Amino acid sequence: MQIYETVVVVHPRLSDSEVSKFSDKTKKTIAEGGGELLSEDAWGRRKLAYPIEKAREGFYMYYKFQAPGTLVQKLNKNFRIDESILRTLTVLLQKPRKVKVKTPKAPKAAASAPTRTTPAAA
Repeated sequence: MQIYETVVVVHPRLSDSEVSKFSDKTKKTIAEGGGELLSEDAWGRRKLAYPIEKAREGFYMYYKFQAPGTLVQKLNKNFRIDESILRTLTVLLQKPRKVKVKTPKAPKAAASAPTRTTPAAA
């Protein structure tokens, strides 16, 4: 099982109770699919960068969960079917890798650089 993050933008015509029902339905789907909800956050109503289906704002919801890949496919299918959803994005979180930091090497001394001679002017 891997950890995923999903952001869902719901149509602004939905009331707060309908958004709450949608959230409960999503959490239930995660639990029934063998996943575990790690965190959930309702970011609220925000203005969109550009209109989507004539909507200028949307209700943003964030979910972080641990689940098998088949559950993510099922969630995305449910999101595509639901007409109240404007956009979704699900990403797989990667474990942080240790990165070796390269320190810049000190420049060589000017004395060790070959000297260039110019021909004498006549």
